[in-house]
Amino acid sequence: MFWDWAILSTDWGNTTATLRWNSIINSKLFSNTSFIYSNYNYNVALSSNNNTFGLDSKIEDWNLKQDFSWFAGNKHSIKFGLQSIYHTITPSSASGTSVSSFPRNPRYSWENALYINDDFKATEKLTINYGARLSMFSVLGGDTFNTYQNGVLTDSEFLEKGKFGKTYINLEPRITANYRINEVSSVKGGYSRNTQNLHLLSNSGSGNPTDQWIGSSYTVKPEIADQVSVGYSRNFNNNNYELNAEIYYKSMQNQIDYKNGAQISFDTAADVESELLFGKGRAYGLELIAKKKSGKLTGWISYTLSKTERKINGINDNEWYNARQDKTHDLSVVATYQLNPKWSFSGLFLYSTGNAVTFPTGKYELNGQTIFQYSSRNADRMPAYHRMDLSATYEPSSNKRFKGSWSFGIYNVYGRENAYTITFEDNPDKPGTTRAMQTSLFRWVPNITYNFKF
Repeated sequence: MFWDWAILSTDWGNTTATLRWNSIINSKLFSNTSFIYSNYNYNVALSSNNNTFGLDSKIEDWNLKQDFSWFAGNKHSIKFGLQSIYHTITPSSASGTSVSSFPRNPRYSWENALYINDDFKATEKLTINYGARLSMFSVLGGDTFNTYQNGVLTDSEFLEKGKFGKTYINLEPRITANYRINEVSSVKGGYSRNTQNLHLLSNSGSGNPTDQWIGSSYTVKPEIADQVSVGYSRNFNNNNYELNAEIYYKSMQNQIDYKNGAQISFDTAADVESELLFGKGRAYGLELIAKKKSGKLTGWISYTLSKTERKINGINDNEWYNARQDKTHDLSVVATYQLNPKWSFSGLFLYSTGNAVTFPTGKYELNGQTIFQYSSRNADRMPAYHRMDLSATYEPSSNKRFKGSWSFGIYNVYGRENAYTITFEDNPDKPGTTRAMQTSLFRWVPNITYNFKF
């Protein structure tokens, strides 16, 4: 088995627009109203042996946020408000010479939430932040919605566009307490519940990128996560340095994954929900961050040691297995140096364990076609990911009404060829053996940016 390099083109981006209105209602009550439009497009193009393959999907959101800040007294600072999002999710569909183009109907949904949060200064040393969020997610019509149990179709219903279908309502409480031990150190602990109604489906293989987003539906329930955490913080050298450490444990419900042997097809009318199974998950770990907050050289170093697992009946003999996004090590180093009032330099270094994937462990031939056999779910790893980015910023002298700056940077300075996908195929040079083909993106990316404020 050996490594080779392939060419793949991708085009993704997020078009956004925001209109915000701030107002002072009285000396204690402030309002912030935001209208936000977002259009996320994801396109992938592959070519091999004169064949082309394209994959595209889209998430379009119209978002209204109304936030209030109420300074109720010396001990209470209360925030409350609402949010309303209209989602249009266009499922992944394929086109190209090797597939038949089959456009898919977009899915519509309406997500609403009410929240309230109080930052309560209980004593000079104890601060408590507590609150709750009520989330509501409604499936809207415009398509046929199937209901599955363990991949078996049990019901089907067509909803006309504009009609309300299934609605999920969840309460998300949260509380965090911070106790200042002395002038330089403190401890904290907390609990929170979060729900997620947009779900990322990830292929456990290391082949073509077939990740896609779907919304909660008649079969797919909101993912729910309950997290507890305990942390310690300490300042050093007159608060010039800060060290934070935190351990956490997260329990998750309604986790989603493809069943064994799932037929992931984007060029037919097949419903991807028929290929899904559901179960539980857990995540736990240690997070460390050290900061330098003053002087010409500032920055931070953060490190996370973690584990993320799932347990879903029908996968991995019903035992715990690595989630696709499980990363044992995750390191970030950020530094900024202010040379003089006009010039500053910054650098970023990232390192993380490769994503958990499933590599083939054997193969056989059927009707002239090679069929690969796979090991336990997500028991293998992509190569480790790391890169370094460098940039310089120049801020010329400016007047009070106008301020501009130039930024010059290089993404991935030393040209690390991080693996985007790895595919396996018969080795034409050595019959009977297998070779791995690695696709990498973005070796060096220079950039120039001009920013201005007025």
